Amino acid sequence: MKYITTIGLEIHAELRTQTKMFCDCLNAEEMHPNVNVCSICLAHPGTLPTPNEKAIMHVLRVGAALGGELGNITKFDRKNYFYPDIPKGYQISQYDQPLVKNAMLECYVQGEKRPFDIERIHLEEDTGRLLHSDDKSQTRVDYNRAGVPLMELVTKPVLHTPEEAEVFASNLQLILRYLGVSYANMDKGQMRVEVNISIRKEGEEKLGTKVEIKNLNSFRSVGDSIRYEVERHAELLSKGKKIVQETRGWDENKRITFSQRKKESAHDYRYFPEPDIAPLVVGEHTLGGAVLKEISIKDIVTSLPELPVARLERLAKEYGLDFKDAELLVQQKEVAEFFEKSISEAGELEHGVDRKKIAKLAHNFLVSDLYGFLEGDIIEWGALKITPENFGHLVVLFAKGEITSRVAKDVLREMFETGAECQTIIEEKGLKQVNDEGALETVTKEVIAEFPGAVADYKKGKEASLQFLVGQFMKKTKGAANPEVAKEILKKNLFKK
Repeated sequence: MKYITTIGLEIHAELRTQTKMFCDCLNAEEMHPNVNVCSICLAHPGTLPTPNEKAIMHVLRVGAALGGELGNITKFDRKNYFYPDIPKGYQISQYDQPLVKNAMLECYVQGEKRPFDIERIHLEEDTGRLLHSDDKSQTRVDYNRAGVPLMELVTKPVLHTPEEAEVFASNLQLILRYLGVSYANMDKGQMRVEVNISIRKEGEEKLGTKVEIKNLNSFRSVGDSIRYEVERHAELLSKGKKIVQETRGWDENKRITFSQRKKESAHDYRYFPEPDIAPLVVGEHTLGGAVLKEISIKDIVTSLPELPVARLERLAKEYGLDFKDAELLVQQKEVAEFFEKSISEAGELEHGVDRKKIAKLAHNFLVSDLYGFLEGDIIEWGALKITPENFGHLVVLFAKGEITSRVAKDVLREMFETGAECQTIIEEKGLKQVNDEGALETVTKEVIAEFPGAVADYKKGKEASLQFLVGQFMKKTKGAANPEVAKEILKKNLFKK
């Protein structure tokens, strides 16, 4: 039996604000529990919430970036349920009138650009954290996170494969980072994905019974949990059993899902308008209300940066990069900016330079070498000692044949460690490529004289001996000779009488 999989995603992202959603407590990582708390986020009687304008602005920016509709009237609602990490006994969220509706995210899935419809983007407050003792005998509650502004994005049920879900989530993470609205680090819980999944027999129109997988904290977990659930659903249906609508968790170690609780419906939460916060009115150009100054929608739209997919397409077209190479650059906004500034500087240094050739060389040095230096190091890209200008200069010197590949890599390493300019390093260490025929002939004679055994072996037909001699040649010139030139001049001299 063939089945069609239908997937919807609910993605939560903690927003980058100085304070929490409805009070002045710091929105910050804290080692000690229950430090960033106050009478408002702990729900003491008589306290009143005041919405965080920055958080509202962040959600509107995401909505504008994804082409969403900003509702004429938006309001907050109470979502009622009891759990130890919710101090109020309810969560302030949004239900039927969210900040953003009917948006869309375009992604490249296996090289094909696809649009995915988004039903809503709304704003709410985060919950606290439950901390369990190793022996599971105690559970304590840390309320530092309670009240942190949380954006929730809900897609329409338009995804059908694990790959689409992974790509959608990773693209959204990139957009949040490009906009500067969230760090969106999944390993720190700043972005969490929940998957709604059902399968139905091919040819049937009605969707199957939906199961939700909660709190997935990596893209791999998103894909693997979907694959597992599709197989589980198919196996149950093939045996004539029914799918139970429920919430399930994901066991990262066992690579399986497990039942948590019966799935709630909207009416189980008894939503009603939050009585302590007046509705916000969105006009044609502004948003405002009793507790907010007016926010300019026009300013939000005009302030949007170039988004990842647009930058990906432009880099591929403008610099002649293939999509995979361009994607590597786009994964970090700072890296893409570093790359483009380097190319711009290269053009300034050398008029008439082949821009696409320089771009490909710069990409190779960036990904193959500079990324390698960073591996395992915790360093902000903006804190690099290498400037885009100096990096671009190094690429130009290599492109013009003034330094060899080996020298370029060694100089780049020293630039990374010291921040020195490439030209200074090359001049101080005498690393400029040696092209003088007289100097090369002298080095050749020295190598032949010092390694007669290797010379004899090569004359007997052992090609590896020639490579050894080339290596010694390069060592004597500190890598400043062209290895191909060294090879040819050695071969020419080896059989001289």
